[in-house]
Amino acid sequence: MIEEVYFKDLGFRSYKETWDLQETLLKQNVTKKAAEVSRRDTIHHLLFVEHPPVFTLGKSGHADNILISETELADKGIEFFHINRGGDITFHGPGQLVGYPILDLDKFKTDLGWYLRSLEEVIIRTLAAYGIIGERSKGETGVWLDASLKGRERKICAMGIKCSRWITMHGFALNVNTDLDYFNYIIPCGIKDKQVTSIAKELGHAVDMQELKKTVQLNFETVFGAQLV
Repeated sequence: MIEEVYFKDLGFRSYKETWDLQETLLKQNVTKKAAEVSRRDTIHHLLFVEHPPVFTLGKSGHADNILISETELADKGIEFFHINRGGDITFHGPGQLVGYPILDLDKFKTDLGWYLRSLEEVIIRTLAAYGIIGERSKGETGVWLDASLKGRERKICAMGIKCSRWITMHGFALNVNTDLDYFNYIIPCGIKDKQVTSIAKELGHAVDMQELKKTVQLNFETVFGAQLV
């Protein structure tokens, strides 16, 4: 059965506003699942957004992976939030495509490993459309380039999720035309001695964000057996 997923491109939005929206959508679905008569009425969503510069630290992350002070963050116009997803520290900012799926995995597959591998597959297929070979790195969620080549490993897409009653939130952050200098102020995902890259850096030129979004949408539909509406 093909699941309908309500898609919305939020454009350029603050992190807190978008986080609040995710929480609202998740709670609506959790409430429906708590009422047995309504559990089939849960609604899937996929949100796309670009954020102003912000660092987010996962619930089990380490604050010492932020390499600059609160004063320096303010001076550079970078917000900071300690949030309720898995994973450690990451960056969101202009030129990065952030995707937030709010899905009821009861209607897909109740397996978080499957879900994360599926999100990775969406990005791997998207990168392939640009001639870039995306890979998984054993024990490290997200999408990498040259994952098995010591000293050449480059992370291009970070992922972190929360799941409540099999309803997901948070998601992926794909570096497209991102200013990678921001990553110098953190230890990305708490992983030392590995690089961060973007599609633009790998290709040597910026790419059309709207075109890329369409590619991600199509791959999301294919991988998840869904229809975006």
